[in-house]
Amino acid sequence: MAGSPPRPLLRRALEMIGEPAPGDLAIDLGCGEGRDSAELLGRGWRVLAIDAEAEAIDRLRRRADLTGTDRLETLAARFETADLPPCRLLNAAYALPFCPPGAFGAVWDRCAGAIEPGGLFVGQLFGERDGWAAQPDVTAHRRGALDALLSQFIIEHLQEEERDGADALGYAKHWHIFHLIARKRDG
Repeated sequence: MAGSPPRPLLRRALEMIGEPAPGDLAIDLGCGEGRDSAELLGRGWRVLAIDAEAEAIDRLRRRADLTGTDRLETLAARFETADLPPCRLLNAAYALPFCPPGAFGAVWDRCAGAIEPGGLFVGQLFGERDGWAAQPDVTAHRRGALDALLSQFIIEHLQEEERDGADALGYAKHWHIFHLIARKRDG
């Protein structure tokens, strides 16, 4: 994924939320090589970029297009142990499905708890028909379960996608994904 542009879902969410106020924090959970972190920094956000792989953090820091590095904090940690401070935007692009099912509830509660009222959650969740849904370290959801999961949020955008394609390594895969932008309710 190196060199890829920021994800369209994040760009859409950034248009919804508008310009960051001074000091506004965005968390990029599962940041990878930093395609979304770079976009957030370029738009003036303070960014906490988190990835379980230290090499991902190194690749992010080496990006030639990285600006605003004085507003970048990085953390090499797993979802289950990462400290999530209060934030106005939490971006979890293709990250949370790789949280083991036994830990997902607690991780989701921490993610939701970190987002300030009026802030946005941006990311993808796998549906139950995804080709990886049966793997023991993958969490998948039924459409009907999303309303309960997002009870603290107003759904701004929900697109269900199901198609055959390939994974990042080029292997055939059936995709069943929910693309989400949700705004944290006040109070």
